[in-house]
Amino acid sequence: MSGTTILLVTLNSTYQHTAFGLRYLRANLGHLKDQSQILEFTTKETPRNVAEEILKRSPRVVGFGIYIWNTLETLEIIQIIKRVAPEVVIVLGGPEISYETETQPHVKYADFIIKGEADFQFRELCEKILNGQNPVQKIIEAVLPDIKQIQLPYNEITDSDLANRYIYVEASRGCPYKCEYCLSSLDKSVRSFDLEIFLKEMTVLIERGARNFKFVDRTFNLSPTTSTQILSFFLNYIDKGLFLHFELVPDRLPTEIRDLIKKFPAGSLQFEIGLQTLNPEVAKAVSRKNDLLKVAENFHFLKNETLVHTHADLIAGLPGENLASFAEGFDRLWTWGPDEIQVGILKRLKGTPISRHETTYKLIYNEKPPYQIVSTSTLNFFELQTMARFSKYWDLYANSGDFKNFLLWCFSTNLKMNSPFWTFYHFSNWISQDTKETYGMSLISQAEKAYRYMISQNEPEPTARAIVEKDYCFGPKRRDLPPFLKNQIHTKEKSTATAVMNKRQLSHLT
Repeated sequence: MSGTTILLVTLNSTYQHTAFGLRYLRANLGHLKDQSQILEFTTKETPRNVAEEILKRSPRVVGFGIYIWNTLETLEIIQIIKRVAPEVVIVLGGPEISYETETQPHVKYADFIIKGEADFQFRELCEKILNGQNPVQKIIEAVLPDIKQIQLPYNEITDSDLANRYIYVEASRGCPYKCEYCLSSLDKSVRSFDLEIFLKEMTVLIERGARNFKFVDRTFNLSPTTSTQILSFFLNYIDKGLFLHFELVPDRLPTEIRDLIKKFPAGSLQFEIGLQTLNPEVAKAVSRKNDLLKVAENFHFLKNETLVHTHADLIAGLPGENLASFAEGFDRLWTWGPDEIQVGILKRLKGTPISRHETTYKLIYNEKPPYQIVSTSTLNFFELQTMARFSKYWDLYANSGDFKNFLLWCFSTNLKMNSPFWTFYHFSNWISQDTKETYGMSLISQAEKAYRYMISQNEPEPTARAIVEKDYCFGPKRRDLPPFLKNQIHTKEKSTATAVMNKRQLSHLT
């Protein structure tokens, strides 16, 4: 295999994800671009095999993108490369290696580490290496690039990417908020790309066949002027079946944005709304600012006056949050009617200021990625273990949209303590006692557990059977009667699935 001078490499969590950062680096390599190549793997691949694929290309320089999900796997790969081919120059970058850098074992095996946004710094480093002028310092602090001078990366998206991967785009970088659990809290300001140039690039992507766009901007609706221009642009192409994902500031939804999003059809808009906590004292401790009255009003508007699919985030394990407090916030959020509630477990991201609470709130994290919290002064180890299972089961049964009728039964006829949280908490604990399975649980296994749970709660067998049959057999996809109900008589029902482009949303719309 012919050699490539510069390789840009990362391990994605799954094949469908796209290494957005590597595409920026290659787009900004200038005259070195033709000597470069992007290689993407997944974390499931064997490090030795990844190293082999890299070394087959006889590179001079290999740049690795290091993230929380691939840091250990990448470490093993660079160890192999340095043993087998010590002449290869290894350059590391990315958010995981950019903070607390000197404490990480990767330093021993890397020739250079670039901290921060390396759009220009990587090219400059490669030029020096290839000219035999290696910098003296191993760890390089990147100068924050002028965002208007950055070459946009969308030409680096291949036809194969368009057909098989998520397409990430961004109109801005940075975040004005200082939430202490988030790396964006370290940003000094929000910087925007030239909007005219950005929208021209989006036009090209649409003409090439792109239909799904995931905006990675931390605060898409920060500037109503910019937001409305972007929404208006995509609305002009909406008849092509576009799907757009945006992260929103939850208490900022002015009239001009509201008027536009009302025009988008079902299945075309998804808003990720990061609340993280509804406990004012906890929010204050981590510098999270939300006007909850406006948040509630905005959710009500989205639920009742638009066809937007809403995905709301909560974090278990924040300093000062206990189980009762989290449950109260969850139930309050539930009344606002989001389509999905993502329950995350707090992670200690390197460099984030939440570390200042470690002593006061006795925050103890797992020492291995993704550095999840395992105990606090207000949530003990067993409670956090329970919440981790709750999170996974909630995603399987509620967020998936696959068990709407079972959930309706749970929250109507079987409501515990007049609380959706404690109702599902009871079900989650029941599953946990029955099995420790949280990953790889098949849909048919989920259906059987729902059926058995209803029977355990003294629901008459015909009712339990009818509920599971309706969810499993007559959802967006018609399925045969599962084996555990094979001996039961069932009534055929016609599917009313609506044809939209996003499977997860389809489950909620049906």
